[in-house]
Amino acid sequence: MSRCGGSGESPQARGSSEKMMEVKREEHFVLRWAATSDLRRPAMGLLAFLVLAGGIAVGARAQNPSSAENPFWGSVTAQPVTGEPLRLSLDDAIERGLKNNLGLKEVENEEKTYHAEVDEALQLFLPTIKLTADTGYHMHNLAAQGFGPKVIGEFSSLFPGGQIPAGLSLITRDYLTEGKLEYNEILFSGPVIQGWKAARAAERAAHFGKMTARGEVVQQVAVEYLRAVADQSEVENAKALVAQAQVLADHAHESHVAGVAANLDELRAKVQLQSQQQTLITAENQQEKDLILLKREIGVDPEQEIELTDPAPYSELAEETPEEVKAVAYQNRQDYQNYENQAVAFKALHNVYRSERLPTLSFYGNYGTSTVNGAGTHGDFIAMGTLAFPIFREAKLRGDSDVSKAKLEETNAQLDDLRSHIDEQVRAALLDVSANKQLVAVARSNVNLATRALSDETDRVNAGVDDNLPLVTAQATLATAENNLVESLYAYNVSKIGLARATGVLEQQYRTYLGR
Repeated sequence: MSRCGGSGESPQARGSSEKMMEVKREEHFVLRWAATSDLRRPAMGLLAFLVLAGGIAVGARAQNPSSAENPFWGSVTAQPVTGEPLRLSLDDAIERGLKNNLGLKEVENEEKTYHAEVDEALQLFLPTIKLTADTGYHMHNLAAQGFGPKVIGEFSSLFPGGQIPAGLSLITRDYLTEGKLEYNEILFSGPVIQGWKAARAAERAAHFGKMTARGEVVQQVAVEYLRAVADQSEVENAKALVAQAQVLADHAHESHVAGVAANLDELRAKVQLQSQQQTLITAENQQEKDLILLKREIGVDPEQEIELTDPAPYSELAEETPEEVKAVAYQNRQDYQNYENQAVAFKALHNVYRSERLPTLSFYGNYGTSTVNGAGTHGDFIAMGTLAFPIFREAKLRGDSDVSKAKLEETNAQLDDLRSHIDEQVRAALLDVSANKQLVAVARSNVNLATRALSDETDRVNAGVDDNLPLVTAQATLATAENNLVESLYAYNVSKIGLARATGVLEQQYRTYLGR
C-alpha cells in the first residue's frame, strides 16, 4: 500500500485518535440501535399475528385471497409437477406448510435479523484485535512542518564543521515499512450492557413471534384442508343426488310414456335433475378453488393433482372450564410470551438511556515496528486506558429516557389488554365448540329424518298414491340436510382448532383436538 504526502502525526498520536474514534463508533452503535430500533420491527412483524389471533375461530375468508394481503396465503413452491396424483394427509399438508409457507419464512428471516443484532451487541463486550502492515514511498516538506531555514540554523552545530551544507533541500524522501498490532476493548459501559440485554430480549420476542407464526400456519393449513375435505363430501353428496334424480327422471318419463303419469310429473323430475346438476357443478368448482389455495399455502404447484387421504374427523372434547383453559393459555400462548419479552426489551432500552450518565472505561493498546530506507527497525507501542465522563447533556438524556419509559408503559398496557383478550378468545372458542357440537347432532338427526321421508315418498310414488311433487320436495330437503351436516362438521372441527390456537397448543396437539 503506497502512501504519499507529509504528515507530522506520530504513530502514538494516530493510535490514540483511532482509539477514541473506535469507542465513539461503538457507543454510537448502541445508541443508534436503542434510538431507531425501539423493537418496531418485531412489533410490526407480529402485527399480522396479533390481528389474526383476534380471529382465532376462523370463519369466512376473502373470495380470492392474495399473499400480498396476507403472506400466510402464499408459499415458496417446492413440489414440482408430477404425472401421478400427490396423496396428501393432514399431517403431510401441515409439514409442507411449516417448511414452505411464505408468511413463516418471512418471520424466520426476521428472527435471523435479530440474532445477528445480538451478535453485533455481543462484539462490543469482546476485544477487537487488528493487524495492519504497509509500505510506501514518502515525501515530506520540512518547511510545512515547521522546520524552515531559521529553525534548521539553530541546529548548525550538529552538521560537520558547524556549517549548514549549501543547497540543503527542505524536501526529504524516504521508504517507510511498518507493521502494527492493535488491541481494543470496552471494559465497562452502561449503554453497551443494557443494549445487549435489550437485543437479547428482542431476539426472544422474535422467537416467540416465529412460534406464533407456526401456529398460524398450522391453523391456516388445517382449516383449508378440512375445507377441501368438506368440499369433497359435498361433491360426493351432489353426485349421489344427481344419480338419484336421474333415476327418478327416467321413471317419470317412462310413466308418462305409458300414460300412467302426467306430463307435469316428468317436467318436475327434469327440473329437479338439472337443479342437482347445477349444485354438482358449483360444488366441483368450489372444491378446485379451495384445493388451489391449499396448494399455495404448502408449496405445491397449482397444476399438481392431489388426493386428500384423510376423511373429515369427528370426536368430542372433554369438558373444560374457562379457568382451566385460560391457565394453559397463559402458559403456552406465544404472542403473550412475545409481549412479555417486548416489555423486558423496552425496560432494557429505558436503562440504556439512563446509563448514559455513567462513565465509560476502555483500554487500547498497540505494538508496531517500522524501518526507514532499510536502516533497521524500531519498535513503538501504546498502552492507554480511557475513562470518559459525560458532563452535561441533561436535556437529551431526559428526553430519551422519557420516550423509552412511555414505550415501556405502552407495552405493559398492551400486555394487560392481551390477558383480557385471551380470556375473551378462550370463552368464545369454548362457546363455539359447544354450539357446533350441538349443530352436528341436529344436522345428523335431520339427515336421518330426510332420508326416511324420501324413502317413504319414493314408495308412495311407485305405488301410484302420490304424484312426484312431494318426492321432489323430499329430495331437496335431503340435499339441504346433507349439506348442513357437512358444513356443521366442518365448523365443529374448525372451532376445535380455534380452541387449540386460543390455548396456545395447536402445533403440538391438533391431532388430539381433531380426534386423530
